[in-house]
Amino acid sequence: MKSTVIRSVLAEVYAADKAPGCSELASSSTIFAILRKAVLRRSDSAAEFEKASRPDLAQKEKNEAELLEPFLPPLLSEAEIDRALREVISEQPQLTSDANPRKVMGLVFKSFYTKVDRSSVDADLVRRRAEALLAGA
Repeated sequence: MKSTVIRSVLAEVYAADKAPGCSELASSSTIFAILRKAVLRRSDSAAEFEKASRPDLAQKEKNEAELLEPFLPPLLSEAEIDRALREVISEQPQLTSDANPRKVMGLVFKSFYTKVDRSSVDADLVRRRAEALLAGA
């Protein structure tokens, strides 16, 4: 099982290396993103198998996710994400005066992700925290 799981992730990394427009090897952040997606995919599959009353398949998917997790760096905490978002929002005071909330969120995300590597955060948590901070601004 271990070799199959690792081979499948390596195949995804090799595919990223050979993707059109990619002139160099995949960066570490790309590899971490691939790993995170692989873990998430297996966790989601396990949940679906549990709903379908297939605990044997759910356990297999959980085991595969647990095998890949040690290769991932830890995600930034909520406090670290809040700090970076506050910094981004304070650097651009025009963000809070803009009438279009979607445009504001887009600008916040663009600035945030220039400072923070995407592979080191949970994108859903970033979105929720940005919405909360902008609502309070």
